[in-house]
Amino acid sequence: MTDDAQDEVDRLVAAWRSERPDLDVEPLQVLSRVSRLAKHLDRARRAAFTEHDLEPWEFDVLTALRRAGKPYELSPGALLRATLVTSGTMTNRIDRLTQAGLVRRRPDPEDRRGVLVSLTDTGLARVDAAFTDLLRRERELLSGLGPSDRRHLAALLRTLLAPFDTP
Repeated sequence: MTDDAQDEVDRLVAAWRSERPDLDVEPLQVLSRVSRLAKHLDRARRAAFTEHDLEPWEFDVLTALRRAGKPYELSPGALLRATLVTSGTMTNRIDRLTQAGLVRRRPDPEDRRGVLVSLTDTGLARVDAAFTDLLRRERELLSGLGPSDRRHLAALLRTLLAPFDTP
């Protein structure tokens, strides 16, 4: 894309500048594009999940277990922290994933009252395939940028997001 190419946000900003010259609409240049890109990303994510017969919440739980490394196992409390849901919601999700054969529960050898949740072979294969597909689709979304532009954009977005991620 050349610098003189126009997108929908350029047209939106021009219209607001014409209608409300008293306002600085410059934030729209960035944030409207981020918002529009988020919608395209959401579509790509949903397509990848659907293709692998997963719901977004299933993908979130399965990827939390996958990122934990072998034996791909976490306590329900660790899954809560990784996915930011309530304990009742997590219990329901673990039940449903267990019924689907994607995870299993086992007693925690370190805590007689606790359990551990781990990926089954089916769950591991499904989450790996979905994640590979998702990354392919995300690369397509970023295909208009070269490697250094992607790194630069990632750094700029990190600067904007870091204050929101501070505990």
